[in-house]
Amino acid sequence: MSRIKGKNTKPEMMVRKFLFSQGLRYKLHDKTLPGKPDMVFPKFKTALFINGCFWHGHENCKYYVVPKTRTDWWQAKINGNRIKDYDSIKKLEQQGWKVIVIWECELKHGKADEKLKNIANELINK
Repeated sequence: MSRIKGKNTKPEMMVRKFLFSQGLRYKLHDKTLPGKPDMVFPKFKTALFINGCFWHGHENCKYYVVPKTRTDWWQAKINGNRIKDYDSIKKLEQQGWKVIVIWECELKHGKADEKLKNIANELINK
């Protein structure tokens, strides 16, 4: 588990490159905010999380499959991540932040362009 990347993952880099190319500027992994969002847009008071489907337990997703070994441990781990995600989002919203969550599966198999354009539009036309 220590070799699993938490920052600068492929989905994160894809989102960062696209939004930067659209002229949007952001902070990375702001430790002062609950949950350390992957990207923070202070100008728009928006926090963006890019979640891996497996690690964050994306419901009804083909990329989220509980392993057959140590099932109880994995379910506890993933449920703990879900609880932390929920708490972080609630705290940010209470502080007046808008929160956007992107799932890894939304950036696969040709879906990325449309999703990224929608996010850029959502930020700009807020």
